[in-house]
Amino acid sequence: MPLKNSLPLLLSTLLAWALSISASVSHATEDTEEVPLHPMELSYNASMDKGISLNGSARRSLEERDDGTWRFRTDVDSFIADIDESLIFRWENNQVIPLRYRYELSGFLIKDRKEAIDFDWDNMVVSGHHEGDRFSLDLEEGAMDPMGYQLQLSQDIKAGKREMEYRVIDKGRYDTDRFAVVDEETLNANGEEIRTLKAEKVRDSDSKRQSLMWFAPDRDNVLIRFLQVEPDGSEYELTLDDAKVNR
Repeated sequence: MPLKNSLPLLLSTLLAWALSISASVSHATEDTEEVPLHPMELSYNASMDKGISLNGSARRSLEERDDGTWRFRTDVDSFIADIDESLIFRWENNQVIPLRYRYELSGFLIKDRKEAIDFDWDNMVVSGHHEGDRFSLDLEEGAMDPMGYQLQLSQDIKAGKREMEYRVIDKGRYDTDRFAVVDEETLNANGEEIRTLKAEKVRDSDSKRQSLMWFAPDRDNVLIRFLQVEPDGSEYELTLDDAKVNR
């Protein structure tokens, strides 16, 4: 695939992962205690092989709306592609309850992409469209969207879980995504040593793709680093530039 076409998709994947899994929540003292979310703003730097800049800015915001629901958004501006991704959800019993997911990618000399998912929990039906193809599915209990499950991942790791599994609706179908915390490492970020938990997406044994994440448990579990290694050996990385959490 030509570079001009592959980079937007890889950038989109990186941001959907790294920014979504960086939501801030406070620690729970009991399993049944309600854990509040905190509004936040994050920014990341993106690079590809050998630290080459992708010349883009990535921003993520989490805010509570007047009706008590939450809005989670990714906004990416780059010379290759612009991405606008958002989720409206409820936060109940320490679980993300997705309501409305939207994704839009546009750019120079690339194919625009759009996706929409609407969750009807009263009638247990989920519907939407992906690149113009409409779909409707029975809604499973605990089902997630492409952003919500990553927000849930951050919370579950903070709660002490070390192996996680989610049912995710994306591109008009259900997928099962699995994750595991595999190590504890100290990273140097802007000259500062930060203790992190290293997690990975669990893939088939013959897969040559890797997705690795480093969370900072002493800093609201913010994602410090995300690394994706493609089957051809190419590496794409996001590193935290700035984080603001409103308590």
